[in-house]
Amino acid sequence: MSASEQSAPRAASPYTAEIAPADPRVLLAEARALDARGQGDDAIVAYERVVELAERAGEERVLAEALRRLGMVHFRTAGYERAAALLERSRDVATAVRDGVLVGEALNAIAVTHIRRGEWEAAHALLERALDAGAESDELRGHVEQNLGTMANWQGDIDLALVHYLRSLDAYRTASDARGCAIANHNLGMNAADREHWEEAEAHFRASLETADAIGDVALRGHVLLNRTEVHLARARYEDARAGAEEALRIFDGLGAQDRKSAAYKYLGVLYRETGAPLLAEARLRTAMELARGVGAAADEAEAARELALTYRQVGRNQEALHLLNEAHRTFTRLNARRDLMDVASRVARLEETYFEIVRMWGRSIESTDSYTYGHSERVARYAGTLARTLGLDAGDVTAVRIGAHLHDVGKVRVPHEVLNKPGRLSEAEYAIMQLHTIYGIELLAGIDFPWDIRPIVRSHHERLDGTGYPDRLRGDAVPLHAQAICIVDVYDALTTTRSYRPAMDEEAALVEMRQTAHWWSRDVWEAFHEALAAPEWRGRMEE
Repeated sequence: MSASEQSAPRAASPYTAEIAPADPRVLLAEARALDARGQGDDAIVAYERVVELAERAGEERVLAEALRRLGMVHFRTAGYERAAALLERSRDVATAVRDGVLVGEALNAIAVTHIRRGEWEAAHALLERALDAGAESDELRGHVEQNLGTMANWQGDIDLALVHYLRSLDAYRTASDARGCAIANHNLGMNAADREHWEEAEAHFRASLETADAIGDVALRGHVLLNRTEVHLARARYEDARAGAEEALRIFDGLGAQDRKSAAYKYLGVLYRETGAPLLAEARLRTAMELARGVGAAADEAEAARELALTYRQVGRNQEALHLLNEAHRTFTRLNARRDLMDVASRVARLEETYFEIVRMWGRSIESTDSYTYGHSERVARYAGTLARTLGLDAGDVTAVRIGAHLHDVGKVRVPHEVLNKPGRLSEAEYAIMQLHTIYGIELLAGIDFPWDIRPIVRSHHERLDGTGYPDRLRGDAVPLHAQAICIVDVYDALTTTRSYRPAMDEEAALVEMRQTAHWWSRDVWEAFHEALAAPEWRGRMEE
């Protein structure tokens, strides 16, 4: 670990109540300056002193603002319960003095806490009330539009998010709120990155960074640097990515923002993976997972696990990669049940893409020494996916069939090379050894708890309804449907590709051959197979 990535001890706070100004308004301005510079501990001390002085002096408006800002400092450092209590009190004080803007700001801040918990309806209602309460404030309108955009983004609607972010920027410009403009540009940069409009993203991030530096907002600088790292990585600007992530890490370490430190370590892990340093990548991604786990940021932990899985795939550690993906999948399933702060569906889709990428590479590695079978698993997966959809299986079962198809021959890695690559038909003894690949496959996958039940596919993809298959000589309905789907397309691919002991058959000849063994499969599978043959994706003309 480089010195720039280590967690330096927090310096003792030089700011104390004894030397603080006695005027609550003056002290509030100083507290806000400390907050902007990222001196969170000092800001808390100052805000607490403002609260004390404002209560004594009866400065209710100053009290309401100090309570809200103190609550948000606690919120940023994961002190959620304390933050909620302070924000509720801020709203009550503002309501008592009938200050609509302060009421609106408090409601807006409370809405943020509901967004963090994925409570969309409650958050949306609070934001609407905030606008009603402080309708005359352009600055408040900017805050609300910003949070509506963030909520839309987390729910997966990046187009709606863009609309709200643009409205936010317009409101902040009208209010001459430089910090608000910087935040809006930051969010517009993230939105552009989500749409892979890299030049646009870079322009927004640059504008946000310039403003953050001009007003001395260290925390905002850290956020911009961190999220701009994604743009640098996408454009292979690795030195810029490293510098930005490391500086963001130093900033968030000083702020005590563990969740943001986790994100910085994640980006460093991705950087090291992309630049050919898998051991460093693993170390940084493990740290990202630990930091996220420590603050209960399950989504961040799962995202880091996905990146580590991709790192393991890069070096051929396929079983470990799949184990991590399974953990991440379970996490997102739990978050989906809680309606947490994210578009779970898109993240699950990304995870499943990673599953396919890893199992596809694993299948290729098994076949890489045999030019006759190279590409077999990928073709079987494409055929089987088409057949599964033709059978009317649901999306989860189609995924199970495709994953199982990529891994159906994984046990062949334990079959002796001279048997696996024999240039001719196998002897009886050799065939008995080859049959063991179904058992070996189950053993290799034993420690991987897949979200889909693929083990029956791996074990039984050579079973036949008449009981002549292997390894268990299953009969009739005892042969799993998913295994039948793999079996029939496995036979088709074997017949229509060149093997060491015979040339490839054309499709018509292969179907004539298969009709003689149609009793190996159920009528539904046999009929769906013929229907699937006419589908465009069977020929690879559509994306899987």
